[in-house]
Amino acid sequence: MATHLVTGGCGFVGRNMVQRLFNTTADRILVIDDLSVGTHPDTWAPWKCNGVDRGLTVYGDGRVLFLQADLRDVLRELNKDAGYFNKQYGLDVTNFRDIFHFAAIVGGRSKIDGDPMLVAQDLSIDAELFLYVCRHKPHRFLYPSSSAAYPIDLQTESNTLKLKESDIDFKKMGEPDMTYGWSKLTGEFLAKIAASHYGVHVTCIRPFSGYGEDQDLSYPVPAIAARAAKKENPFEVWGTGKQGRDFVHIDDVLDLTLLAMDKISDGRAINIGMGRLTSFLELIEVFTGFAGYKPTIKPLLDKPVGVHSRYCDMTWVEENLGWKAKISIEEGMRRVYEAALKKRRPGAGPGRRTWT
Repeated sequence: MATHLVTGGCGFVGRNMVQRLFNTTADRILVIDDLSVGTHPDTWAPWKCNGVDRGLTVYGDGRVLFLQADLRDVLRELNKDAGYFNKQYGLDVTNFRDIFHFAAIVGGRSKIDGDPMLVAQDLSIDAELFLYVCRHKPHRFLYPSSSAAYPIDLQTESNTLKLKESDIDFKKMGEPDMTYGWSKLTGEFLAKIAASHYGVHVTCIRPFSGYGEDQDLSYPVPAIAARAAKKENPFEVWGTGKQGRDFVHIDDVLDLTLLAMDKISDGRAINIGMGRLTSFLELIEVFTGFAGYKPTIKPLLDKPVGVHSRYCDMTWVEENLGWKAKISIEEGMRRVYEAALKKRRPGAGPGRRTWT
């Protein structure tokens, strides 16, 4: 049986990818997460837990396995001995079909601005993983970069541009967004080396502002939806609220990610977004409209807001991969709002999701 590795598989994107793989393949999925950011599968997995076998928590029909561990420790062991999983956990796997690398210290603007050196952990994780994939060459490797890698001087109030993939040029670098953006640029550069020098099948993605029904409340979309569901008034917004982002639903993120992995192997990075700029004031208006009220807006000018406007140009993807997002902003935000309402109901349990 082929085995996929999902690192950081208990975070927002990772756990959605795990469920997508379970429902679209007959393969085994190994999830590794230290739970420093993600949440335990018991809180979100739509499958029954079948106990723990030699340190691996088993779910459903046995195809989903969860290992709570520091990925760096596991990779160091694998780099010394490809048979490590068999010897340590009784798992018959010496290489992976696909590796989806979502392990990273991520969070909202306050976390990134408040402790910029957290990114050192991301760099150390990426270093171990790139060593592994170059030595062992999985069938395919996904490296998620970020829209934070784009030059911030293209995202100001006076100079807002639709960001094209070509706006990142390693021969003429612009300054990315904080240390997190620098770390992702480093990862993209290593991905190109892995492909060109070591022959690794690598795909890079630059997701913009992904969101979904089960996203953590530390992110703006679910947080605003939850506050609208409570009919908060006055309604607080960080900064003026005029700053904008390119919001794209997690289902579309996964669709394009998997398509890109089929089509791109040379480490090329692609945008994942709607190509539409939506301000936070517009977002509040959408959610409070669902809730049926019009609040007073209270700007919090002392809060970190990041770049003024960030959205992408999807022309390359549309022309070369034939892909367009399926879920409109209106439909996606309606789903998030309805999920927020369900969570407010008495006796609402953990936010589990079943894929169809």
